[in-house]
Amino acid sequence: MTPRSFTRLSNLIHVSVLLSLVFSGNILQTVTSLGINYGQVGNNLPSPDKVINLLRSLRITKTRIYDTNPQILSSFANSNIEIIVTIENQVLPLLQDPQQALQWVDSHIKPYIPATRITGIMVGNELYTDDDSSLIGYMMPAIINIHKALVQLGLDRYIQVSSPSSLAVLAESYPPSAGSFKPEVSSVMQQLLDFLEATKSPFWINAYPYFAYKDNPKEIPIDYVLFNRNIGMTDPNTRLHYDNMMYAQVDAVAFAAAKLGYRNIEVRVAETGWPSKGDVGETGASLVNAATYNRNLMMRQFAGEGTPARRNSRLDAYIFALFNEDMKPGPTSEKNYGIFQPDGSLAYNLGFSTMSTTTANSESVTYSSSATKAQMSLEYWTILVLAMIQVVISRLF
Repeated sequence: MTPRSFTRLSNLIHVSVLLSLVFSGNILQTVTSLGINYGQVGNNLPSPDKVINLLRSLRITKTRIYDTNPQILSSFANSNIEIIVTIENQVLPLLQDPQQALQWVDSHIKPYIPATRITGIMVGNELYTDDDSSLIGYMMPAIINIHKALVQLGLDRYIQVSSPSSLAVLAESYPPSAGSFKPEVSSVMQQLLDFLEATKSPFWINAYPYFAYKDNPKEIPIDYVLFNRNIGMTDPNTRLHYDNMMYAQVDAVAFAAAKLGYRNIEVRVAETGWPSKGDVGETGASLVNAATYNRNLMMRQFAGEGTPARRNSRLDAYIFALFNEDMKPGPTSEKNYGIFQPDGSLAYNLGFSTMSTTTANSESVTYSSSATKAQMSLEYWTILVLAMIQVVISRLF
């Protein structure tokens, strides 16, 4: 049997298993790899209890916040929604002191466990960028001290500690097998990877194909960045085929980690998304593209896909973001990554016609009737099941 025939046989078996799950109804229990980022930089956002209903309307049981907002952590108690919290960048200098780290965990995390399912602590966010490298030195002491505090308080069995990086940490990302870390961060990345391996925690990245397309729309095919059907690219070194940029970005990080000796570190996507509106010059920022990107990503998550380099390991990814946030600084695009408007209505059509449309000012975000809820659920799962079948069958060719 040739390698290609073996691959096609393996894919056929995978298709058969997934189809059996669909028709048995068990597929509903397998959609656990998709989360969404819950930003709060707005003056018109709904209360946390209403947010819980919005998450449930998308069948999403994982979210991430960018702080440790006590109102959110209290509201999410007994909701069965997993939540990752973030230590703000400006707090990291304090956490160089182990006692300060212990005090932080004791006051910001311990009061909410286990009723609120805090599963992760992100120590900062994108501590290294092309414009600012001043914070990266605070990362490892803070991570180590926070983890030690969790151990001391008996919370380490609940919570993983990591720090999400932007792709700015890579010196090379194309083709994916050429992935490598920049020399100036290699030492810190080695320390981080060593910690993650010891604690069995994932390496998180923020992956935005939108930025690559915006900067080079004439050279990068739009279908390649939107997960649409396209000819893709083949890595000349590994012969792995990529039909979308995000998977290529994830594998580039995995190859970079492998070059430092860490071949088994799981790479997860802390943020990925597409803006529905932008300024002049923000090429590609549109309602259609945002809907296409997030819908296609959700379909692939539903199918349980892994990346070409790790085909048998489902990729965990968090969409950015839950809401359009009107107070975010920067260009128009930064304010328009949300799947939902602040009033609880969809920012664009994700492929099903009826979702919550009650405004955030009402008593609660609910469906207008049980019939509407049933219709939404049927439309949602019908579309995603059909899309999942299309995605996995496409692997045969």
